[in-house]
Parts: sequence; C-alpha cells; structure tokens
Amino acid sequence: MVSQFLCTSLWFAGNAIIDDLATQFSVKFNLLGYLLSFVQFGFIVGTLTFALLTISDRFSPSRIFMICAFLGALSNLSLLIPNIAIFNLLTARFGTGFFLAGIYPVGMKIASDYYKDGLGKALGFLVGALVLGTAIPHLIKELSWSSDYRMVIIFTSALASIGGLVMWLLVPDGPYRKPVSRLQLGVITQLFSIIGFRKAAFGYFGHMWELYAFWGFVPIILKTYADLQSIELQVSFWSFIIIGIGTISCILGGYISVKVGSRKVARNSLFISGLFCLSSPLLFQLPPQIFIVCLCLWGMLVISDSPQFSTMVAAAAPPELRGTGLTIVNCIGFAITIISIQLLSFLLDYLDPTLLYLFLGIGPIMGIILLRRNT
Repeated sequence: MVSQFLCTSLWFAGNAIIDDLATQFSVKFNLLGYLLSFVQFGFIVGTLTFALLTISDRFSPSRIFMICAFLGALSNLSLLIPNIAIFNLLTARFGTGFFLAGIYPVGMKIASDYYKDGLGKALGFLVGALVLGTAIPHLIKELSWSSDYRMVIIFTSALASIGGLVMWLLVPDGPYRKPVSRLQLGVITQLFSIIGFRKAAFGYFGHMWELYAFWGFVPIILKTYADLQSIELQVSFWSFIIIGIGTISCILGGYISVKVGSRKVARNSLFISGLFCLSSPLLFQLPPQIFIVCLCLWGMLVISDSPQFSTMVAAAAPPELRGTGLTIVNCIGFAITIISIQLLSFLLDYLDPTLLYLFLGIGPIMGIILLRRNT
C-alpha cells in the first residue's frame, strides 16, 4: 500500500502544475488534455507490452515494480530539462505512463498473490492508496513553501523512488504466486473467452470512461464554478480533497464487499456515479458548500467500484494468468480514458462547460448494461 501510494504520485504530477507549464509554450490545443492523454497513452503501450509478454507472470513482480518505479521517476524528472520542447514534454509524460504500467497493475498482481480469500478488501486498500497517490501532487503544490512548481516534480520523483525501494526490500513474491515459464501469445483470446472475466472487464471499461476524465477535469470543474459564482476557490486544495477522498470509499467498499460481494458493490457504485454525471449541470447552480459536498460524494463513488471490478477480473482469471489478466484489462480501460478525455477537451471550446460532464454518463450506462448481460 505504501509503495503504491508513493509511486502513483507520478500520475498527475504534470496536471498539478499545468498552469506553470502552459506559460512556457504557445500552443493552440488544450495542454491539460494532452498532458493527461500522453500519460494514459504511455500506460496503454506499457500494459499492452507487459500483457503480451506475460512479464508479471513470468518474472518477480516485486523486482518489476522497483525497476519501473525508478524509471518512472527519471521520466518525471525529465520535465525539468531547461527550455524543454513541447514534443519532449509530452514524451516525458508518455514515459511516465509506460512505467506506471509496471506499478499499478503489478501492485494488484502482488496483492492477489498474497490473498486466496478477501481479495476485494485487500484491493480496496490498494486502490485507495493509488487514489491518494494520484491526488497528492495537488496537495504538494498547495502546501509548497516556495512558488517554484519544480518542487512538485522533485518531490513526486523522490516519493516514487522510495516506493520502489520499499517494495523490493520488504515485499517478497507472494505465497500464491504461480509463475509461467514460457511466453503465451494467445493469452488475451483465452482470457476473454471466460464469461466471468469478460463481464467484469466490460463493467470496468464503462467505469474507466468516466474516472480519469473526471479526475483530470476536477480543476476545470472548480474553476468553472468559481467563475460562474464570482467567488474564490482553492483549486489545488479542493482538487486534492475531491480526488483523495476516494481512498475512503475504496476501503469502505472493500469491507462491504466481504458481506455482499464485489459485484453488488461495483454495480451500485457505477449506477450512482452515473447519476452524478447525468445531473452534473445542476451542480453548478448549488451554493458553494453543497457544491463541494456533492463533488466529494462524486469523487468517492467514481472510484469505489474500481477495486471490486479488479477483484472480479482476478477471480475469473486462471491463477497463473492473473497478472496478465489484470494488466490487459487495465490496458483496454486506459485506452478508453483517452477517448473520453480528448472528447471533453474538444467540447470545452464548443459547449457550455456546465454541460460537458453529461457525456461521462455514457460509460456507467454501458457498463451496467454489459455487466448484466448473460453472455
């Protein structure tokens, strides 16, 4: 959990300092959308590579985690290259995303190797750590004792390096790990032929349509509301709270899943989160205190289904292919996030910003429909 928290701080490091980065470039496109999308694109390529080569099932997951943490930290630090070109900036974020593929899904693989029962609760804690790590760059920026945005990059790179070292030194491979000895290129087709795996994966894909677009646009939501209401908001602080509060719901969902099952927790979270998407234009009319409370509730429900979908995926996959199953589902899920992120980035210039987040409801609606199908 600690390692996952520290290493996933790399994810939104670029987004937390977007205003500072934007002043260095004169571009005609939405830099926020591209920074986030290039991390996602790197993650997709990384997870596809890891899945096709069954890396986390063939080699020590703890060692893979450590190596990727160090390389991800170096990619993050490359943002500080003096007079960095926009191409190199986006390439650096791509590299960070690529090596995050050896952190997030591999961390879940490590957890699944330690738990024969109660995996839903364990992944609730683990994804909760990821949520907090994702939010932490906003807090570092808010609390930084200097106005130098580079401190966010330096801190997150240092945290990731520590996280990788902690994983390697203190977390040996789990007792339920079943390594495979050879490359299996037909594994993706094999996994999706399993009905339980396929349904869990499709539900997860609907969840991912909404999740990262919501997280990435939280600062935009807050700025839009502040402009409409003519008030001041601490955007970095509240972005941290709204994203980070999902840690609590992941943990609570993990405990609830022990009683009612992962499927019910995932389905109900996806349904209520979808309701927030569909009612989002009304949120901008609310008083400030109620608006913040609603965004916090949305921040809780948008992520609470994630560990339960991962639990369902892991449970449906053969033990010797569990790591690859989690990785390929992550790969496809994050590919979907690029579409939703770029859609919102495009519509931002053409649509009333209060109507943007209606489009996020597509994911939960489709996810629930596909999760309920019998085939």
